[in-house]
Amino acid sequence: MAAVIATIKIMPENPEIDLDSLEIKVKQKIEEFTKDIGAEVKASTEPVAFGLVALNIIFVMDESIGSPDVLSESVSEFEEVASAEITDVRRAIG
Repeated sequence: MAAVIATIKIMPENPEIDLDSLEIKVKQKIEEFTKDIGAEVKASTEPVAFGLVALNIIFVMDESIGSPDVLSESVSEFEEVASAEITDVRRAIG
């Protein structure tokens, strides 16, 4: 099976949320989702409005795992998250 590169955009509940600790929690959830195959994970922030900053996490997974939508649903259940959605999914070449 091929590798898939997915991006999940996470909107925190409010501007006071500690994005560093949220990033750690999300990375742990990604490791569980990818079945501990050592997925590569990169995080960045994106200013939204009025001090609110979104957390974008790009990760690599095996496409045999299935849809990453399950992961976004799981992340959106965190109390510090207002919403989480998969914004991009691409098949890796090479």
